[in-house]
Amino acid sequence: MAKFSLPSKNVRFILIGLIVMVAGYILMIGGGSSDPQVFNYEMFDFRRLVLSPLLVILGIVIIIVAIMRRPKDESGDNK
Repeated sequence: MAKFSLPSKNVRFILIGLIVMVAGYILMIGGGSSDPQVFNYEMFDFRRLVLSPLLVILGIVIIIVAIMRRPKDESGDNK
């Protein structure tokens, strides 16, 4: 089997980052009103304005770190 450019540990971190990002997008869902004449204040709560964007940004950071992280060499020389 061919060797991948990313070790399996980094791929796991990428998947974790994707899961965190999907959780952030899921938390953004909702808050609308079925009647356009009624304003719903639920769309301006903490979950939609603060928590979900932070989760999306955290997922992006996890993915970037997972891609940029170098695997540890067994031989000890990091060139």
